[in-house]
Amino acid sequence: MAGGSELLCRRRPTRGPLPVARRLRSRRRLLPLALQPQARRGQELLPGLPSRRRGCRRRRRAGEAQGVRLAAGPGWAWDAHGVDGRWLRRGQRQPPRVRNRHRRGMATASRVAAYKVCWASGCFGSDILAGIDTAISDGADILSLSLGGGSTPYFRDTIAIGAFAAAERGIFVSCSAGNSGPGPATLANGAPWIATVGAGTLDRDFPATARLGNGARYTGVSLYSGKGMGKKLVPAVYGGGSSNASKLCLAGTLDPARVRGKMVLCDRGVSARVEKGAVVKVAGGAGMILANTAANGEELVADSHLLPAVAVGKKEGDLIRQYVTTNPRPRGVLSFGGTVLGVRPSPVVAAFSSRGPNPVSPQVLKPDFIGPGVNILAGWSGSIGPTGLLKDGRRTQFNIMSGTSMSCPHISGVAALLKGAHPNWSPAAIKSALMTTSYVIDNTNSPLRDAAGGSDATPFAYGAGHVDPQRALAPGLIYDITADDYIAFLCSLNYTVPHIQAITKRPNVTCSRRFSDPGNLNYPSFSVVFGKKWRVVKYRRELTNVGSASSTYEVTASGPGGVAVTVKPAKLMFKHVNQKLRYSVTFASKERGRSAGTAFGWITWSNKQHKVRSPVAYTWKM
Repeated sequence: MAGGSELLCRRRPTRGPLPVARRLRSRRRLLPLALQPQARRGQELLPGLPSRRRGCRRRRRAGEAQGVRLAAGPGWAWDAHGVDGRWLRRGQRQPPRVRNRHRRGMATASRVAAYKVCWASGCFGSDILAGIDTAISDGADILSLSLGGGSTPYFRDTIAIGAFAAAERGIFVSCSAGNSGPGPATLANGAPWIATVGAGTLDRDFPATARLGNGARYTGVSLYSGKGMGKKLVPAVYGGGSSNASKLCLAGTLDPARVRGKMVLCDRGVSARVEKGAVVKVAGGAGMILANTAANGEELVADSHLLPAVAVGKKEGDLIRQYVTTNPRPRGVLSFGGTVLGVRPSPVVAAFSSRGPNPVSPQVLKPDFIGPGVNILAGWSGSIGPTGLLKDGRRTQFNIMSGTSMSCPHISGVAALLKGAHPNWSPAAIKSALMTTSYVIDNTNSPLRDAAGGSDATPFAYGAGHVDPQRALAPGLIYDITADDYIAFLCSLNYTVPHIQAITKRPNVTCSRRFSDPGNLNYPSFSVVFGKKWRVVKYRRELTNVGSASSTYEVTASGPGGVAVTVKPAKLMFKHVNQKLRYSVTFASKERGRSAGTAFGWITWSNKQHKVRSPVAYTWKM
């Protein structure tokens, strides 16, 4: 692998830690651990429960499918989710067509160790914890977990428990928010000691066009690179079977007599996107248009389909449905446009990216930020085709994938860069730098948009914004948090001492110190919850100067007109580096008759060099 880096491939332990600690500690270490998966490789996955798992080495275990061979090396797995995740975190040489154009991995000089914790039958909590324990023992600095499930109290959350042990030891933990968006309160991995990562788009696209018999042209996306359909229009069909399920192109629902030689329109949902293409191909279809429904909005995800296929958004899909169902002789043809750069607008929040508010602790705003997670180019295993389907005989060194599994390793790699630049920073300091320097304006100079409906996105979708690695290197000020602060936070959730001991593994823990409100944790963002009986919320924060000595910052606050925001003091004067100063913020709701709802704002500390910005989410619960 390039850059003098070493790749350490390890299975999760079953009889204690694996002996790689000395190898990792003998040299400068930056970036171990990949725990999979939250990816969407042409598949509509249940949150945290993808159809395949992968790793580098394995042993037979109870309930595991037989006959599967995994090999140690660059292309290790029969399903390559882990390969592309590691490629994004560390990086390697790109194919010639894209070299010197866009992202080439994050931390190219890092040392990566991968731990297999998932199997074909699922990801077990004991394996996940064993993998985290081994990574801690091996001297990891960054843990990247593209894993997730549903939300649950932290004392029952395997990843939250393991991540606390890592964070307590100074290890940055990055986790996927999940792919259950765009509905509210759908995110996972929302513990405050975890960096919860959502997904956004890049300014790169793979356009394809559907031309219909009425002359209309609709643009979508596709990675199909085989023999095309030509220029001649062919008959089109929607619902090529005896039941409505045929509109979804589910396995066994298409009638070959009605589909053969035609362009088939399929609704997105229920089954994997690439599986729908395989169903159409088996039935004899000449091509496929995959049309979004309301659940996916205008989000477009490119796939390497087995036949000519184009994915289109809901608006275009509705127009195509209307044409095919109302025209007595519907016809169409597909064409493909390769790769296009400089797409506008970008980034856009992915529709699948899971959203806040935080279902476990609403006073902590989640997700924390977003990173590139749609149509991401990454290394790929040579042991399985680009669709991941067993019937796909194609092989490639690179593939395009989408999901918060792709955005998570981007953030892990950026965290590694920050750890290299600031080795004494705590995990909370690194996350603070990433959050307070994130941006919320796209390349059209407009607010970040939401692919689910095309409207402006909110902090419940993007957190503090899209990560900006360059600015994060010099944030000016940081919000730092210690393990004892997290314990005070847990106590403020009214967890019992045994519950907190289950998380912290501290037998003598007590709640002698607790916050009056969980929102008083020194977090880089604010989540204000108003109720019938409390219309005034006061939070306290502490800032640490990591910029120049003798720095002065002034505060500005923006938000809805129905909330009065008071910050005291309004000016912070730092005399030396690493000095800590405190401030308080009072939020007062002026709308007594307001019904339940949400609103958003910002609190920003600024001087000539820096803008340290924190998002504020307001929720009224009546």
